[in-house]
Amino acid sequence: MTQIDTLSSALTRSRLVALAAVGSLAVLLGAFAFQAAGYAPCAMCLWQRWPHAIAIGLGLLFALTRGRWVALLGALTMIVSASLGVFHTGVERDWWEGPTSCTSTGDSLSGLSGADLLPSASMDVSIALCDEVVWDLFGLSMASYNALASVVFVALWLWAWKSRA
Repeated sequence: MTQIDTLSSALTRSRLVALAAVGSLAVLLGAFAFQAAGYAPCAMCLWQRWPHAIAIGLGLLFALTRGRWVALLGALTMIVSASLGVFHTGVERDWWEGPTSCTSTGDSLSGLSGADLLPSASMDVSIALCDEVVWDLFGLSMASYNALASVVFVALWLWAWKSRA
């Protein structure tokens, strides 16, 4: 028996789904940790959280039903997440335009007066723009890491879908 056969037999459909769902949970917890540390999420950051929340729910649904089709839905959900991450990365790097509602070229501040932009004692609000990188590691932003992690999760969900056990 080769190492690949040993690995394939050890990683059952249930374990692969669990890995993918727990991975999405880790991504969400990381996003919330960054937010708690003072990194306000932009609108596109919030969009990228939804597929991970759905993937966690799909992991729970799989645990209840053992339906192979759930793994396919998980893969599709993570394709959406990866696509959002790539799109957001492109907006951050000025490869293409982002939504005008959350970029520095758009109207995200329209309708606000100068007084509205000044901090007050009752406000603890940060304005996060989608085209600005607020944190990076090795030249990759959080959106880029989300895209990479989501591609790995697509592979796990597809492997679970194709798995015989």
